[in-house]
Amino acid sequence: MNNLQVVIDSGHGGTDPGAVSSSGVREKDLTLMISQYMYDEFQKRGVPVTLVRSVDETVSPTERVNRILAAYGDNPNVVIISNHINAAGSATQGAEGAEVIYALRDDSRLASNILTSLGNAGQKMRKFYQRRLPSDTSKDYYFIHRNTGSNTHPVIVEYGFIDNPEDLAKIQNNYKEYVDAVVDAVIATAEGETISSMPGDGSYYVVKSGDSLWKIANMYGITVDELKRLNNLSSNNLSVGQILEIPSSFDDTSDTYTVKSGDSLWKIANMYGMTVSELKSLNGLTSDNLMVGQVLKVKGNVNSSNNTYTVKAGDSLWNIANRYGITVDELKRLNNLSSNVLMIGQVLNLP
Repeated sequence: MNNLQVVIDSGHGGTDPGAVSSSGVREKDLTLMISQYMYDEFQKRGVPVTLVRSVDETVSPTERVNRILAAYGDNPNVVIISNHINAAGSATQGAEGAEVIYALRDDSRLASNILTSLGNAGQKMRKFYQRRLPSDTSKDYYFIHRNTGSNTHPVIVEYGFIDNPEDLAKIQNNYKEYVDAVVDAVIATAEGETISSMPGDGSYYVVKSGDSLWKIANMYGITVDELKRLNNLSSNNLSVGQILEIPSSFDDTSDTYTVKSGDSLWKIANMYGMTVSELKSLNGLTSDNLMVGQVLKVKGNVNSSNNTYTVKAGDSLWNIANRYGITVDELKRLNNLSSNVLMIGQVLNLP
């Protein structure tokens, strides 16, 4: 996606209000507010960007697609972001969090980066996925994916649930942070980067083909019931791309590291300035064997002598700010940061 160009689609509009909350908040108004702010942010970054609708107007699916393709054509450098707010209905009361749906013609990199970045901004991550048309499973379910050419990269971003008052309040209060996160993710993907995540006070796991609740629970040393309770699951069914929250294992004096292919105790200990014995003792390990996906406690990266923090794998602005009782904006201002993207080894100033 060199020479990135972006088309922003504000879901619904005019005579189509979209989903409506019990308090009367309409999806079409939220998506327009989100899209207008997103348009400004891409412009600030120097990215060519077009709004499908900039006012409250009725736009048919056909006209919507025409406007999208008229912006920059059916080109592989074009990203289409269709902004929406979810609604769970009576079947799944209390649903919360963000989802990203991507086209059958694409891989999951863009969708995964967007969802991860939203998680870094503090929103709960649900899943990224594709959806097929039941009558013809070779085609996308949503017209925004199906009819927007064969080379563009369209994603539907669901920022949360309008029929969950708490989730709605999060969107209304934090939509600028969420939009910044999406903008960062789109640009990072265009530049070939992958956004890593461990937001909040816990870890997250992306469900892969062949996974089961038992397998994941066993990987993190918890029970299936604990994993289901933590994620409000009523069944044992999982879908590829689903995001599961894993209990936190870090405290005030330690952080965590997720074991990757090729890791060893020596390599991880050296990364955090520890000895292998210290690392084993901190985690109650009796052998040197590690398992990919295993979560280890490690010493934190704060240098108390000069109030700095060294970024490590899995860090985000949100979890660092949250850990030290400041806002993301304060942390960004303190370090003159213009985006939410961090690099391993980067040194951040703390108050």
